[in-house]
Amino acid sequence: MTAPYDALAAVHAAAFASAGPRPWSAAEIANLAAARGGVLAVDAASPVRGFALARVAADEAELLTLAVSPTARRRGVGAALLDAVIGRSAAAGATRLTLEVGAGNEAALALYRRAGFAEVGRRSGYLAAGPDGDALIMLLVLEPNPSI
Repeated sequence: MTAPYDALAAVHAAAFASAGPRPWSAAEIANLAAARGGVLAVDAASPVRGFALARVAADEAELLTLAVSPTARRRGVGAALLDAVIGRSAAAGATRLTLEVGAGNEAALALYRRAGFAEVGRRSGYLAAGPDGDALIMLLVLEPNPSI
């Protein structure tokens, strides 16, 4: 049952190989995508270059992961996936989207800031020891988008 998610697990492992968190398995991705409120956006290229996974509960959404293959970075893949999650979350009734990102992940921080996210908190040492191991909590207020 996880076969379609094997490629996503491989992208996740490659995307976070040097970042520290344990990569997600195909089964974990499949379960989160299938769960109530799951929002999955997958790059349509073959092979898959990236995916984003979020969940919506009531009027809140949380971006659980956004993974782009290292060979596909800086080509708009992450921005397109983030836009898809934002639109689908708003269409599902979410009025806010939150995420956590490593304080030292400058590329991701730039992407999220360009999309309008603002830092609203910090978890010191959440990802690893030292300031780069802090997790920043970011928030985007969503506009209703019933057309998606």
